[in-house]
Amino acid sequence: MEITIAAAAAAFAVGFVARVWFAKRTASSLEQDLKVRRERAETEAKEVIVAAKDTAASILVESQKEARERTQEVRRLEERVQKREDALAEERSLMVRDATRLKDDLAKSHELQAQVTAREEQVVRELERAAGLTKEEAKQRLFTEIETTSRRELGEALARLERERATELEAKGVEVITTAIQRYAREHIGDVTTSVVQIPNEELKGKIIGREGRNIRTFERLTGVEVVVDDTPETILLSSFDPYRRELAKLTLEKLIKDGRIQPAKIEEKVEETRGELEEHIRKVGEEAAYEVGVLDLPKELLMLLGRLNYRTSYGQNVLQHSVEMTHIAGMIAGELKLNVAVTKKAALVHDIGKAIDHDVEGTHVELGRKLLKKFGIEDAVIRAMESHHDEYPYASPEAYVIAAADAISAARPGARRDTLEKYLKRLEEMEAIVNAFDGVKQSYAVSAGREIRVFVVPEKIDDFGALQLAKQIAGKIQGNLKYPGEIKVTVVREVKAVEYAR
Repeated sequence: MEITIAAAAAAFAVGFVARVWFAKRTASSLEQDLKVRRERAETEAKEVIVAAKDTAASILVESQKEARERTQEVRRLEERVQKREDALAEERSLMVRDATRLKDDLAKSHELQAQVTAREEQVVRELERAAGLTKEEAKQRLFTEIETTSRRELGEALARLERERATELEAKGVEVITTAIQRYAREHIGDVTTSVVQIPNEELKGKIIGREGRNIRTFERLTGVEVVVDDTPETILLSSFDPYRRELAKLTLEKLIKDGRIQPAKIEEKVEETRGELEEHIRKVGEEAAYEVGVLDLPKELLMLLGRLNYRTSYGQNVLQHSVEMTHIAGMIAGELKLNVAVTKKAALVHDIGKAIDHDVEGTHVELGRKLLKKFGIEDAVIRAMESHHDEYPYASPEAYVIAAADAISAARPGARRDTLEKYLKRLEEMEAIVNAFDGVKQSYAVSAGREIRVFVVPEKIDDFGALQLAKQIAGKIQGNLKYPGEIKVTVVREVKAVEYAR
């Protein structure tokens, strides 16, 4: 036991001595390593200090060089400023001398002006004394003579220019319009207010009338036309101012005659059937009209409305035929004048599109047409061209004038339109009333079937220049307040008679 303890103590002592020796050796190695690192750090620090000193020396040299350059630049600037100040001082001295000289000259000019004014006043007094008139009286007399002479010359010049301009424009307009009309010709068939339906025999008249007239009453109620069954053999007369209703009634009656069964239920069935076929026919008519004039980009809704114009009349003229004719004429005129033919033709074709619904919607056909075209996305150029053909809107483009001219040409053709005697006489009375309301008018007469109004004026109240102005004013008044087809010529006649007797 004791031997074991002694052995353990000896082993511990040996281990302790070994660890102490190893620790000292390790410490010595660390000291040696630290010494090497310290020497290396000192060497690097010396190198950095040397480099820093070199850098500082170079910076100092550069700074001194820049300071010398700046000092030289400052000296140059100071020299330039000094020279500029010397120049300004010299200019200031010259300006002072010039100002003094100008002041003297101004004083002399004032003195001379006073002398001239005094001399002028003396000359004016001498002239007034010699002429027996004051300066204001002479000036007023001179102005009066100049005004009288100039007014007469101006009137003569304006009259000459009006004649030359009217002759030139009339010749050009006649050439363009004649060319357009010669290139296009179309038949004119005035629509009447009745349609005739042929029947195979007289017995059918009784069937059409029905028991106690129930068939004919049903037919008139559903179609909106008046059925006239008279003594004319094998003929039924349908009367209505609406062409669409007359066509609907005519086609329905033909279907009933062909079917043979005429009774209220069958009449109602055939009316509905015919109405559908007629709507399809209207669509085709609108498409054919647009295709004929070469306007191929209209929406189908507008084509449908265009077809309805085939059953709308104006003064007995078929509106669709009028629109087609007007489109051809307007396109030709636009081509002659180098305008936009596509816009002109489209505007001419749809210019009366509002008449397709003016029986159902309140408003003028121009305003209704504008709303329809805007609703279906038609170009603004087309709307501006069509909206002025009845002067409800100002003329916004050259194409608008062409549309108005083509509308007047188509409406004024012989046989194109019919007017009642009452409307014709009323228009003449309104025309003469408008003219007679002007001051200085003695008498007025409507001649050439209302195409010309001749105005006789009091020569003491209206001179030649005033006659020109009066003609323009009368034309503007008639154009703004009277509805008429074509154009009206205004002729103002001023007659002066000088009578004397030799005894």
